[in-house]
Amino acid sequence: MTSNQKNNTRLDYGLVMILFLLFLASCISIYSAQTTGQYGENFLLKQIIWYAVGVGIIAGVISLDSEQLRKLTWFAYGFGIILLAGLIVAPSSIAPTINGAKSWYRVPGLSSLQPSEFVKVFIILALARVIHDHHQKNTIKTISSDIWLLIKIGLVTFVPLMLVMQQPDLGTSLVFLAIMLGMIFISGISWKILVPIFGTGITLISVIFYFVIWKPQILEKYLGVKEYQFGRIYSWLDPYNYQSTTGFQLTRSLLAIGSGETTGKGYGTREVYLPESHTDFIFSIVGEEFGFVGASVLISLFFLLVYQITKIGMETKNDFYTYLCVGVISMITFHVFQNIGMTIGLLPITGIPLPFVSYGGSSLMGNMLAISLIFSIRYHYKKYMFSTSA
Repeated sequence: MTSNQKNNTRLDYGLVMILFLLFLASCISIYSAQTTGQYGENFLLKQIIWYAVGVGIIAGVISLDSEQLRKLTWFAYGFGIILLAGLIVAPSSIAPTINGAKSWYRVPGLSSLQPSEFVKVFIILALARVIHDHHQKNTIKTISSDIWLLIKIGLVTFVPLMLVMQQPDLGTSLVFLAIMLGMIFISGISWKILVPIFGTGITLISVIFYFVIWKPQILEKYLGVKEYQFGRIYSWLDPYNYQSTTGFQLTRSLLAIGSGETTGKGYGTREVYLPESHTDFIFSIVGEEFGFVGASVLISLFFLLVYQITKIGMETKNDFYTYLCVGVISMITFHVFQNIGMTIGLLPITGIPLPFVSYGGSSLMGNMLAISLIFSIRYHYKKYMFSTSA
């Protein structure tokens, strides 16, 4: 086998094909969304440019091996913390408040940049290194060592989580927690520790949910929660009673997806008006125009993506790489589950985009940065498979 042939086999063409199909799905959906007449921008052209930038990110990261990634971890994490903290103190001319959240930097030539999309990946890197280094130093597992590992995982996640909640950005906060939970499950921490903790957490969430639905006045009186803050939950549980206000997006989304029926109305044949359908509610376009069949094909692509990453994570012999795969899977899976769930009324609306499909430069570049880690893992894993001197 020649050197050129060896290098070619180090690129995961299955992953490339899945990303290409998601790229096509994104272009088709965004083009349809921007032809409704409510937009004056060419979102499709911008999305193609962002994808090109994403390919450049993959090309730059793929050459980094595990040792180089580990060395860069804390620099990336620290840089992300600085960017998030900067949003709090930056003037509105640099970090404007959009839709009630101060989550973006105004960047000349880029319109805006949301640092939390990149911090998601930095958290994955940081947690993977923390877990890997912990097990390297603590070869014998004990309850105390597991508790210490859990504390370190919590601290790494807590700092950016608190900064994002200050913006406020509930959707991103939930993604941070989803990544942390995924990493905890793969970290090897004893279930004797995890079961009581998660049991208490689930009980607490259930109690809060009970009070939100049945006893909101108690939360208003003792916790200072305002009545309007319950609106998102109420409009999720009974959207048609709030369809003129907070339930508008959900009711229109349900109408669009439901009207698509089995095979859809056909490409470009949209009848349901849905604002901002090119971003968080892009799945509604797929459901209306391509129906159950088209929506199932798109969901299947995400299943294949997660399967491919899982396969790579199981094949590698490097624990650090395995933890990275789990973090990326946790991030993508939660994004897909939450986004599609909110468009069909299974989950509350949180403003989380559909990975690789929704329009958005920061979101797409963050996802491409995450997937570049997977390309790097496969690239260097193949190097060891075919090399005689590794």
